[in-house]
Amino acid sequence: FLLPLSHDEVVHGKSSLLGKMPGDDWQKFANLRLLLGYMYAQPGKKLLFMGGEFGQWNEWYHDGSLDWHLLQYGSHKGLQRWVQDLNRVYREESALHRFDFQPEGFQWITCEDAENSVLVFLRRSKHEFIICAFNFTPVPREGYAIGVPEASSVTVM
Repeated sequence: FLLPLSHDEVVHGKSSLLGKMPGDDWQKFANLRLLLGYMYAQPGKKLLFMGGEFGQWNEWYHDGSLDWHLLQYGSHKGLQRWVQDLNRVYREESALHRFDFQPEGFQWITCEDAENSVLVFLRRSKHEFIICAFNFTPVPREGYAIGVPEASSVTVM
């Protein structure tokens, strides 16, 4: 299956992905980074439509080019680097794609913490796993405890 953030989402008066996000500009970029990270961590193949990789403000227009000039701004350049990092991690970590279509490739760890708006799940390959944790609020969750299936080292992105 495919996880598309496609052309149908960003044309005909629907706004760009960045424009759909709530809050001020900082929050909009943070929310888009969260959405993209969550999408990349989910099972399934990814599809990101043109302009989404750097946070184009304008919706896509077939007779014009993308707003590449936005890359002169740190927030847009940072979003582009985030997508580059997601692509690299997705390629390098087989747990993110090895068992996309088998139940053993995905396991919920925390999916009922509505109070903190946190979701945590595990992605697994044959001999490795990655824990994906998402905080859907602007509130830092320092010291947030999650269960893991076995002792391991931790890398936080």
